[in-house]
Amino acid sequence: MTNDQRQAALDYARQHNNEYLNNLKELVEIPSISTDPEHNSDIQRAAAWLAARLTGLGIQNVAVMPTGRHPVVYGEWLGTPGKPVVLIYGHYDVQPVDPVELWQTEPFAAAVLGENLLGRGTSDMKGQVVACISALDALIHTGGLPVNVKFLIEGEEEIGSPSLGKWITEHKDLLKADFCLNPDAGMLGKEYPSITYGLRGLAYFELRVFGPQHDLHSGMVGGIVHNPAQALAELIAATHDQNGRITLPGFYDKVLPLSPEEHADFARLPQTEADYLELTGVKALWGESEYTPAERIGARPTLEVHSLLSGFTGKGQKTVLPASAQAKISCRLVPYQDPEEVYEQFKRFLTEKAPNTIRWELDKFSGGPASISDLNQPGVRALQLALEEVWGITPYFKREGGSIPVVGQLQSLLGIESVLSGFGLPDDNLHAPNEKLHLPTWQRGIESLIHFFFNL
Repeated sequence: MTNDQRQAALDYARQHNNEYLNNLKELVEIPSISTDPEHNSDIQRAAAWLAARLTGLGIQNVAVMPTGRHPVVYGEWLGTPGKPVVLIYGHYDVQPVDPVELWQTEPFAAAVLGENLLGRGTSDMKGQVVACISALDALIHTGGLPVNVKFLIEGEEEIGSPSLGKWITEHKDLLKADFCLNPDAGMLGKEYPSITYGLRGLAYFELRVFGPQHDLHSGMVGGIVHNPAQALAELIAATHDQNGRITLPGFYDKVLPLSPEEHADFARLPQTEADYLELTGVKALWGESEYTPAERIGARPTLEVHSLLSGFTGKGQKTVLPASAQAKISCRLVPYQDPEEVYEQFKRFLTEKAPNTIRWELDKFSGGPASISDLNQPGVRALQLALEEVWGITPYFKREGGSIPVVGQLQSLLGIESVLSGFGLPDDNLHAPNEKLHLPTWQRGIESLIHFFFNL
């Protein structure tokens, strides 16, 4: 490609912004909620939409490939022998929309309000997938792709990618690439382009506590029966000490301390404690006081409660002593922590702490390791230059608090490093009501991807 072709691709993208936005709206309007079986047909529709769009671009060998649950969309264009092969990762599934009454618009209406597109999946991550497709569209229409590309777009990321590892193992030859472009990580702010080099892992559990054989009258037995809801609350409270450290036995054994260089990298990040207070709306931050908020998010493990359920939850009152209580709990993990080991640590904690007045069960739903990416790889350098060209500043390198299971899977199963970025913002309300995508940032993202492929 020449500089004239680069400019032609950028001009083409700007001229077709409305078309790209309409494409994104179409995809967002498909309610592809992966955790809900009632939306299985929508999952299939979203996969078919992507397959048709890739085919329309001229991508070859496009296929909707089955897995143990939801399909993977695959495609490839290998028309430049000897040039790099970039595996482009994405996911088309989304989170549930509850509580729906808090949405300003219909969750799947894909409505433009001011500079934002509202709707579930706009930022996480249908907008990022369509940004990649749009950049390739601009390149294809103005001289062709300068590198080879493959697509791996899954439908299970929001439920922990339970089928993906097996699928990758079965298709190792198909997925051979120099590296993976993964735009699922986001930016620190609309003027803070970012490249993510670390992701936390995940271990997700459901804890159930059982007491009497059935619900009882609290007046008749209150005081002689250990209430399972109280027992569960006591166990959960015991998972942290007064300084916010997790008390599961052996939990920190493999957690490496941050080096002086890593502390310095975190100190360069633009967010302040005031920014986090504004973002979250809480009165004060909480956690390990010897670490900064950014370090707690990016480089320290956590244990969080996601839901609690027990007894009578309807309107009004009912004096019942419940027979059981349950909680959904997850741990975000840092490098070298193993989800299976954390599961065993949680069971040891319960064996040691649970009183003999109750019975408990612990199920592990999903898990994936943390990952650290190589910042010296050519893909990172190409993206760094691309972001500099569009934003005019050196991008920030950061660790992300969230989990993207495929990054660790590609490292361990294929030996492929990932280049992690994206164009979502911290206030995009991921997984919450009123998820949004800032359209000017998204359009700049498309242009930076054009530069990225040119730089390669």
